[in-house]
Amino acid sequence: MKKISIVLSMALFAYACGNSNQNSNDQNSAAGNSGSTTETTAPAAASTDLSNNPDYKKGLALIAKNDCLTCHKVDEKLIGPAYREVANKYTDKDIPMLAAKIIKGGSGVWGQVPMTPHPNLSVADAEQMVKYILLLKKS
Repeated sequence: MKKISIVLSMALFAYACGNSNQNSNDQNSAAGNSGSTTETTAPAAASTDLSNNPDYKKGLALIAKNDCLTCHKVDEKLIGPAYREVANKYTDKDIPMLAAKIIKGGSGVWGQVPMTPHPNLSVADAEQMVKYILLLKKS
């Protein structure tokens, strides 16, 4: 089982390294942007502009800095669920539980593919990422 996890992790890492520009372009095209943009550009959550929201900015920066976009996109299921699906399922009271799942990993809620644990991530950073994701809730 450890060998499978290691091989899967290496494959995901290789995929992420080869597709970092594509993820950035996917986010920009979903936001209606064309041309070059900064790495922290992402689609607006709903009809309101979240770009000035500090939780949005901090969470987006943390997600861009980590390997999250290897398995997740805002509006499309990739390996893991779309962030908007997660946002529509959970509320602010679930922030501690979701942050713990980011740090410890998990499986079963969104399918059988396990989420890779992120043990080096602080609770505060994981909670900030969850706050960003919850801001993507469709109204």
